[in-house]
Amino acid sequence: MSNRTLRVNELIQRELSAILRQHYQSEAVAITLTEVRVSPDLREARVFVSVVGDEPEKEKKLRWLRANARDIRQELGRRIVLKFLPRFEYVLDHSTERATHLLQLLDEVAPPASAEESAAPHEPEEKEES
Repeated sequence: MSNRTLRVNELIQRELSAILRQHYQSEAVAITLTEVRVSPDLREARVFVSVVGDEPEKEKKLRWLRANARDIRQELGRRIVLKFLPRFEYVLDHSTERATHLLQLLDEVAPPASAEESAAPHEPEEKEES
């Protein structure tokens, strides 16, 4: 991926987050944009979305985003100037759920050290002199 594409990805993610925060605060409070991937020709983009809540809530927020996609895209067009403003496809991002599940599995395999064990200083071993 080119440096320019990375910069466009970050710019769009930052501006989309700002639009959601400013104009749709009540609806977008549980929505986090985790990543934006713009195609090299800037015609299409995938917006990965993480939603706090259960599955019905996630689907509801995703439908809301798709229903308001036109208004959000128009506002984005006012904020940034690109030769082509991409069409957005909103996709649920399950990476945080997978990370949480992976951490739970790791905790089952090797439980974390208790606070007493981690707070106790380890004494250095003494070498025997001959």
